[in-house]
Amino acid sequence: MDRPPALLLLLALGLCCPGIHGQSLEMKVRSPKDITQLRVGQRLELECQTDRNSGAFWIHQDKSGTLHFIVFISSVSQPTFSRDQRTSPRFEASKHNTVYLLVVKSFTPQDEGNYFCMMNFNQMLFFSPGQPAFLPVTTTVPAATTPGPTTPGYTTQCGITEKDSCQKTSDPDRRMQEDLEYFCLIFLWVPLAGLCLLLLQLLAITIVLCRRKAHHNPL
Repeated sequence: MDRPPALLLLLALGLCCPGIHGQSLEMKVRSPKDITQLRVGQRLELECQTDRNSGAFWIHQDKSGTLHFIVFISSVSQPTFSRDQRTSPRFEASKHNTVYLLVVKSFTPQDEGNYFCMMNFNQMLFFSPGQPAFLPVTTTVPAATTPGPTTPGYTTQCGITEKDSCQKTSDPDRRMQEDLEYFCLIFLWVPLAGLCLLLLQLLAITIVLCRRKAHHNPL
């Protein structure tokens, strides 16, 4: 939606100069009851009720606060949209007595914001209260997850008839301790076994030598 320089000047004067707002002109914007439950693609109808027949502007203030000119409806019910167009693909406008109508044909997120009408009467600007129009805020609730069946740690038993059967679990610390004990046993028993084997060999050699000596030197 374009914003003509003349309209921006009028809005600036209206916003900067409090005295420009008179008290003799009544303006009120009416909206449907379900405006708080707008849906994308819904048709939105707004009414600007006044007590004068001098033409009115419809202004849209978007979510960022920027003002956009929508349409000017003359006193003879002739709408003029942006770029001096008589029709708009997004809006419809009309007038019945002193009620100025604005229709958003298919509401979209781009149409969210505040809507108000403005009149220029006796060289003074009059603004209606803003009418908010927003899509409902949707909140996504994470789906509850059901915990799966727990798998018990790996356990084997090797002595069912014993009071305390030996168990091996998948505890990393215990597994590491068992591995260390295993290697310690290897380093201890392998040298001892080798030493025993060497002693047996020496004993066998000693017996053989003793027998040979006794055989060569009989009594």
